[in-house]
Amino acid sequence: MGRGSSGHRSAPPAPPNPLLGRVGRLWREVAKFGAVGGAGLLVNLLVFNLVRHTTGLQVVRASVIATIVSIVFNYIGFRYFTYRDRDKGGRTKELTLFLLFSAIGLVIENGVLYLATYGFGWDSPLQSNVFKFLGIGIATLFRFWSYRSWVFRALPAAGEAAPRTSRTQAGHRAETKKTRTDAFR
Repeated sequence: MGRGSSGHRSAPPAPPNPLLGRVGRLWREVAKFGAVGGAGLLVNLLVFNLVRHTTGLQVVRASVIATIVSIVFNYIGFRYFTYRDRDKGGRTKELTLFLLFSAIGLVIENGVLYLATYGFGWDSPLQSNVFKFLGIGIATLFRFWSYRSWVFRALPAAGEAAPRTSRTQAGHRAETKKTRTDAFR
């Protein structure tokens, strides 16, 4: 048993390359982030143009409304699709950080549009959409880094140290351990 048809033992499978595993996971994360972000981009641009052309609001105000709508859309997509396997504890902290970094992204995104519109006078519908799109692109780079680094933190891999826990959780573990130790005496 364990021999191939030639009578020789087959070599054990090579251990997986940890670097390739990390690159593969990052690639999947970027693809999922891009899928949600692409859908959010469409929502953003659709709401922007709809608000701008139906309400008569100024360009940047219409853009801020569109950005807020897309932030809500993106949070749902990121939490339940892109980062569904990430730590789900502390949703209040997660949402607070998400909104903080989203607000910074909103300023970046709409700052580009503001500069183009009011700084350079480029305010035709085509120019507004080009600079809105450019602002979204720049803000997306910031958002990707901040969301994966601070908001949707990865759970530790098997064998790695667990993240620090609250005192209540640590106290509960100590009591449980003490109870188990006392049970064996």
